[in-house]
Amino acid sequence: MLRETRTFLIFGFLTSAAAAQDPKQTALATLDASYQRYTQVAKQIWDWAEVGYQETRSSALLQEQLRAAGFRIDAGVAGMPTAFVASFGQGKPVIAILAEFDALPGITQDAVPVRQVIQSKDAGHACGHHLFGTGSTAAAIAVKEWLTRSGKSGTVRLYGSPAEEGGAGKVYLVRAGLFKDVDVALHWHAGAANDASADGSLANKSAKFRFHGISAHAAGAPERGRSALDGVEAMNHMVNLLREHVPDVTRIHYVITSGGSAPNVVPDFAEVFYYVRHPDPAEVARLFDRVVKAAEGAAMGTGTTVDYEVIHGIYALLPNEALARAMDQNLRQVGGVKYTPDELAFAEKIRATLPEDAPPVSSAAEIQPFVRRGAEGGSTDVADVSWVVPTTGLNTATWVPGTAAHSWQAIAAGGTSIGMKGMLVAAKTLTLTAIDLFSDPKLIADAKAEYQRAVGPNFVYQSLVGDRAPPLDYRVKR
Repeated sequence: MLRETRTFLIFGFLTSAAAAQDPKQTALATLDASYQRYTQVAKQIWDWAEVGYQETRSSALLQEQLRAAGFRIDAGVAGMPTAFVASFGQGKPVIAILAEFDALPGITQDAVPVRQVIQSKDAGHACGHHLFGTGSTAAAIAVKEWLTRSGKSGTVRLYGSPAEEGGAGKVYLVRAGLFKDVDVALHWHAGAANDASADGSLANKSAKFRFHGISAHAAGAPERGRSALDGVEAMNHMVNLLREHVPDVTRIHYVITSGGSAPNVVPDFAEVFYYVRHPDPAEVARLFDRVVKAAEGAAMGTGTTVDYEVIHGIYALLPNEALARAMDQNLRQVGGVKYTPDELAFAEKIRATLPEDAPPVSSAAEIQPFVRRGAEGGSTDVADVSWVVPTTGLNTATWVPGTAAHSWQAIAAGGTSIGMKGMLVAAKTLTLTAIDLFSDPKLIADAKAEYQRAVGPNFVYQSLVGDRAPPLDYRVKR
């Protein structure tokens, strides 16, 4: 891991006796003092790289940190063995901080600035959730310590949510009613820039379509076979034709997860995994039904049968500008990520692998302008939380500017001090924002009023996954 000289001036905060006069500065100083410990926690989770619903060690490690800090732990909640809720304090307000810790399958990389696969691993933290979970845990503990020193009433609660990458862990937490008494939820995410704007996202519904046919010798008796792979390929062709006749902002992706084992055997089983995205959850449901019709038509045309399992379904993120502006103000107080000479050299090597128009590496120290964006980019199960409680978040420069999520460059930087510094920026910003919420009832009231205007008087949350149980085996190889 890249190293830096420890002066406790890295982010512009002096951890001195003078700083201790200010409760906020004291909270930030405690995070600086614990930096190395949280770095070790994040690096351990980066090493483990456990995928959705299989994050046993990662979840346990975060719970261990919280339990040692005096939090009450409720583990295995909402039917998910790796989910947990950690609470400290009592009474109102209840401020939730969200934490993730799952890795992505199918991509690995060492913490070096050139492509270097780790052959012993089949997953990697290409979305920075090792930093997300650890940084949120650090913030929750710092807020707990501030509550203790200040004597204020209220509850800080850390939600350990598994399987964000396609497993929709937070949906099951919401569906189980675990946010009913929460006043505000805060979150953050690894990224390539520091930004606390009021962002939206795309709603998303996914399913695994499983085709069943009849096996036969592909050359000796092909007429006896009915290829399940033909069913998958026919479905994919029809869905690709469908793209001409959907709204422009629609996104549909698929991957064939099982297609047979030998060319001379007509496969009697094949599976394809689909995502359907759109800003409007209702439109996602309609588009998904059209994809189902394509699957049924493909099965009919190829003499196979098809069934499908909905894996996840999530809403579009509901921005809350009142909260986002408070988060933005605190991010500007904390400041961005400043590189040491070694980190700068690492970052420049990474940048050489990025598109030519990538921002300069120096932009990691900048805070992006505050804007209110519409639904764009990816999807997140934080969205379902945002439809039941006022929610806001931020991104920090844990990756080299210009890095795309789900890339080897993201894994590489996330395993170094570059990622750890960005994590500390996030932990500090979350901590300051939580302190503001505990200290200023009007901020919570304004956020709730904005939330009520956005959802309307008659809104009732209904999950896009229906009543299905969490898909605990969706990452298990068949």
